[in-house]
Amino acid sequence: MNKSVGLILIVIGAILLIWTGFTYNKKEKIIDAGPIQVSADRQKTVNWPPYAGGIVLLAGVVIFVSAKKS
Repeated sequence: MNKSVGLILIVIGAILLIWTGFTYNKKEKIIDAGPIQVSADRQKTVNWPPYAGGIVLLAGVVIFVSAKKS
C-alpha cells in the first residue's frame, strides 16, 4: 500500500515540476441591466511554485524507499 502511494506521489511530483500551471477562459458579465447583458471572455491563470513539485516528489521517494517489502 505504501509503495503505491509513494509511486503516485513521485509521478505527481514529476508532473508538477514539468507543468507549472495552466490557463483557462471564463465568461464574465460586464453589464447586467435588465434585458441588456454584456459579457466578455477573461483569461485566468493558475500557477504553483516549482518547489511544490519537488516537495511532493521528495515525499514520494521517502515513502517509497521506507515502505516494507510485502
